[in-house]
Amino acid sequence: MKKDSGYSTMAAHQEQEEKLWVAVKMSAVVLGSALLIFTALMNSVSWCVQKIWDTSGYFWQTTWLKLYYLLEGREWSLFLFGAALVPSLAFWCFNGILMVADVTGKPTFITRYRIQLGKNDPVDTQKLRQAIYTALFNQFFVSFPMLVPMFYVMKWWGNTFSKELPTFQWFLVELSVFTLIEEILFYYSHRLVHLPLLYKHIHKKHHEWTAPIGVVSIYAHPLEHILSNTLPVMTGPMLMGSHMVSITAWFSLALVTTSISHCGYHLPFLPSPEFHDFHHLKFNQCYGVLGVLDYLHGTDDVFRQSKAYERHRVLLSLTPLSKSIPDIPKRAE
Repeated sequence: MKKDSGYSTMAAHQEQEEKLWVAVKMSAVVLGSALLIFTALMNSVSWCVQKIWDTSGYFWQTTWLKLYYLLEGREWSLFLFGAALVPSLAFWCFNGILMVADVTGKPTFITRYRIQLGKNDPVDTQKLRQAIYTALFNQFFVSFPMLVPMFYVMKWWGNTFSKELPTFQWFLVELSVFTLIEEILFYYSHRLVHLPLLYKHIHKKHHEWTAPIGVVSIYAHPLEHILSNTLPVMTGPMLMGSHMVSITAWFSLALVTTSISHCGYHLPFLPSPEFHDFHHLKFNQCYGVLGVLDYLHGTDDVFRQSKAYERHRVLLSLTPLSKSIPDIPKRAE
């Protein structure tokens, strides 16, 4: 009897091993096939991207050389053009369109996507003028002077004004590093200026707008503009020794995206501004840019329980999210 029991135990054990081996082989086949398919797809995507980049890369390389020779290779002139003029034009052109909508309420294909309904409809023109004056002051008397030491740092690196542009792959690496550095520096400097003493004397100016508009992105006390707005964006290129074209693209992108975060409209196909708009509304939530550090520090708990969090995504239709995901009506008291 014991002998039969031993045989059955061994048989069961052997059967279990066979099942395990079959499972391992099946997993290997599935994972191997998936890996091959993934690799093939990635190679195809990389090939397509590389082809596009090779075509457009020739255009950008030629354009850069034309500018380089037009300015006779003068590094300071190239730096002012790329780090000051182009990003400023990107900022004011984008915000010019938004300010027309803020003041006139038209075109409706912008204003219908308003996040805080009934706010800035239309915007207070006196407050808007003050915001524009402050933004211009910060650009001309804070940001532009800060470009002087940055110029000498970039000159020290030695490849900022090279005639040859960086590869597309390297630019993507730089962009990732810039974004990470900005997230870290902006989050902690932003938390810092929310300390009661600093908030009262410095950051309160920026929070005069509980329903922000695009130009308010650089409406701030000069010290805050240095600490939270400018240094987090400048630091990445200075650490990486980036090419002038990378700096131009990054500065322009940073100014346009912060304008989107403050614009007050959740427009189709653009990054969601719900996160930072909620910060202006609630004051002590959503301090960062990407939201990663807010998640780690728990400074987005209230946001995650709100309707704004449900709306915090890229809008891929023409229906405003304020209609498809409306706020819960307040109870009558």
